[in-house]
Amino acid sequence: MNFVDAHVHVWTKNTASYPYSRNYSEADVRPPAFLPGDILKHAEPYGIASIVLVQMSYYGYDNSYMLDVMKEYEGTFSGIGIVDSNSKRPDLAMCKLINEGVRGFRIYPLELCREWLKSSGYERMFRCAEDQQVALCPLIDIEYLPALKRMCERFPRTTIVVDHLCRIGNRGNVKQEHIEQLCSLADYPNTYVKVSAFYALGQKSSPYKDLSFLIERVYKAFGPERLMWGSDCPYQVAGGHNYGDSFALIDSHLDFLSLSDRNHILRNTAKKIFF
Repeated sequence: MNFVDAHVHVWTKNTASYPYSRNYSEADVRPPAFLPGDILKHAEPYGIASIVLVQMSYYGYDNSYMLDVMKEYEGTFSGIGIVDSNSKRPDLAMCKLINEGVRGFRIYPLELCREWLKSSGYERMFRCAEDQQVALCPLIDIEYLPALKRMCERFPRTTIVVDHLCRIGNRGNVKQEHIEQLCSLADYPNTYVKVSAFYALGQKSSPYKDLSFLIERVYKAFGPERLMWGSDCPYQVAGGHNYGDSFALIDSHLDFLSLSDRNHILRNTAKKIFF
């Protein structure tokens, strides 16, 4: 027990205290709110005692709501923040958030594949993550993996946690070539993968057993000590999906996982990186 959900977003209707970034309006926000109490209601029946919050895009680079939730529920929530990679000193913004308990930083491409991660801002972020022993967490599709691997070559001691199985299968079929490309990242020993967001991958249908081959191949490449499960709530509890089915895929439905493997994926790996 005392499992960890390594990927959850929260936000509030209280826009007076926590305004959305200028890129979002109230009409864009669905559901209207997803609060700490909401995720705990879903998670606690499955023995989830710790949760990693991922800064919600609705707030842009203002991580205030996530930080306040971490303080209010001290010890229960850890956090992955977002800083502006195009700013002059994103590393200084990272250090400020690290001092407030943030243990990782989401990165995602705003550029074409060939340009991603080439800026001086990203160089500072990779170096800062290494120095401060926090993770960088790419939200990417498979075509951005070569750029990430180049940075792993340059910064081999920086911890990388790839979100959502590199979103393999988010456009339909799970392709073998994409699986092999992701598995090649395992050559870099400080890379990890979130086994998460099942509702969005492959057939996108519970009990998600069509993802078994993908997960098994990634498991064999990285080992359970470098995999962590995350629900990606609230999206995992919308559109006919539910929390229990996501948890059960790892806990009950993958015969190749031993009890020790499941404990790594459901608890130990995320604890080591984010708590």
